[in-house]
Amino acid sequence: MVKVLGIDEAGRGAVLGALVIAGVMINKQDVEKLGKVRDSKTLWQKQRVKLDKDIKKVAEYVILVVEPEIIDAAVWSGELNLNWLEAHKQAEIINKLKPDIAIIDCPSINEKSYKEFLQNLVKNKKIELIVEHKADVTYKVCSAASILAKVKREQEMDAIKKKYGDTGPGYPSHKITQKFVKENWDKYPEIFRKSWSTYKRYARPEGQKSIVDY
Repeated sequence: MVKVLGIDEAGRGAVLGALVIAGVMINKQDVEKLGKVRDSKTLWQKQRVKLDKDIKKVAEYVILVVEPEIIDAAVWSGELNLNWLEAHKQAEIINKLKPDIAIIDCPSINEKSYKEFLQNLVKNKKIELIVEHKADVTYKVCSAASILAKVKREQEMDAIKKKYGDTGPGYPSHKITQKFVKENWDKYPEIFRKSWSTYKRYARPEGQKSIVDY
């Protein structure tokens, strides 16, 4: 039997909260058992939650939660960036689940370079890697992974909101998130990605004005 693994993420662009990367693996002949999965962004939250439960019943899976401090360390390291950090986490999932085929929703515009980098991190060089943009639209295993990642990311954000108040969804473009960052960047530094420009816009020395003050 050929085991197919799909990997996708949620929360990549957020200024607040974790990046979640999920892998879903199933026998190739059983892919249809994943049900009516599709890109998680096109589903209602209730649909995602139901599919999340259904997927976990029929497939093997791994979910990794990458906290803000890990993301910042990679961005500031000079050796890694968000793409390469994501590749390391994807390789961790691949090495754990040991598929025959691994399909990756590629975060980089250079699919060839990203695939080569990821290949070097995968222990079993016989694993077939398919690295494509929008793989979560094309391949059901990646759609399933996107659902698991999205549901876990939402759970993480719900826990943050319960503890810290209304943060919005955590993305820089959202007005509620912008307001929360502006008012709380120095109170709860543990939940922010400090390497993000949205955070740095507010986290400045006392008395130093930013463009947002004008």
